[in-house]
Amino acid sequence: MNRAAFLFALPAFMLLIDWYVWQAIKTLSRSASESTQRIITIIFWGFTVLSLLLYVVLQYMPPDSIGKNTRTFLWASIAIPYFSKIFAVLILFIDDLGRLFRWVVSFFYKPEVREAVVENTRETIAPNGTTPSDAISRSDFLMKTALVVGAVPLVGFTWGILSGAHDYRVRRIKLPMKNLPSGFNGMTIAQISDIHTGSFFNRTAVRGGVDLLLKQKPDLVFFTGDLVNSRAEEVNEFINIFDKVKAPLGVYSTLGNHDYGKYVAWPSAQAERQNVLNVVAAHKQMGWNIMMDENKILEQNGDKIALIGVQNLGFGPAALRAGNLAKAYSGVEDYPVKLLLSHDPTHWDAEVRPKYPDIDVQFSGHTHGAQFGVDLGDVRWSPAQYFYKQWAGLYQEGDQRLYVNRGYGYIGYPGRVGILPEITIFELIKA
Repeated sequence: MNRAAFLFALPAFMLLIDWYVWQAIKTLSRSASESTQRIITIIFWGFTVLSLLLYVVLQYMPPDSIGKNTRTFLWASIAIPYFSKIFAVLILFIDDLGRLFRWVVSFFYKPEVREAVVENTRETIAPNGTTPSDAISRSDFLMKTALVVGAVPLVGFTWGILSGAHDYRVRRIKLPMKNLPSGFNGMTIAQISDIHTGSFFNRTAVRGGVDLLLKQKPDLVFFTGDLVNSRAEEVNEFINIFDKVKAPLGVYSTLGNHDYGKYVAWPSAQAERQNVLNVVAAHKQMGWNIMMDENKILEQNGDKIALIGVQNLGFGPAALRAGNLAKAYSGVEDYPVKLLLSHDPTHWDAEVRPKYPDIDVQFSGHTHGAQFGVDLGDVRWSPAQYFYKQWAGLYQEGDQRLYVNRGYGYIGYPGRVGILPEITIFELIKA
């Protein structure tokens, strides 16, 4: 579908949804006074008109004419209500199917019953051809249900912006390893991932998340990619927040797919490359040790383990492959424990497990847990699971483990529902 057709089709779809929902609202408000019905009409269709005008304005407005966060919230003010209305439409469609069925069935009964169904299709017809006056009709019940069902995602996604976006949660994971040197027994590692500074709209809340991380007093910190959405300058106003992230054994980081700026139409290949270099420079400015297909030997109490960091290596559809694990691994073959920082969890099954069975743990992010789902103890569900085999939490195959961090930030939808931002604290234990 070309751009012109899409610009026409989406508003038409929005109008169709509103017309469908309006039938239910109009029917349920029929007992209200005439002035109340008029107010309801003005509010409902006024929102439709404003949404359509805003849609047109956002389509043609130059990208830099308003702030990125303002643009995101304006899109959200359109998308969230219409997404919620789709749920209501699904229930209303069930109602319409029921009325169609009753209308067809009415042809097998006496004429007055058929006429009643045709004349008043939103009321339940009693066997004797009359309408019960002391009970809610089946259609009224379904219409009320539809509006309630539509209100739930509206409230939920709004609350996900106001609260869920920065409701940081600390998760504690024990990692027993049979080859762990005694000097590292009990060492703690903090992991954060997918900061996406280009999406932040509340500096105070972001700083609060950093303070929460520092209160855990980890020995070591890992950051597993996606510092920005696309452009290096997005991180500039947050450098003085994330440069507070420190640990006795250092902060080690790597790049994620968004850090390469592949979602921007750059004027030249050089501009794109310079953007990546600027992202790398931001890591260094914050005092983070960025690992670009390299390794680092960590020493503690006379013992040593290997830390490996690769650039983004994704193996899904249209995934970005920029890293070189063979290069990063070279030289650490003989160390008893090897920890890998690799942004995309698909790397684990595609290359790490088949070719490097002695890499003990891979630390990843990337999925965000789709920023939506259910995450209560052993009960976990998210749309992310239909796209990623490993999408959140700890996974194990034999002696190898993968941990997928749910992410610190957000992108696209400026919030989180059910899948909250995560700070993970690992404790290494000698098995």
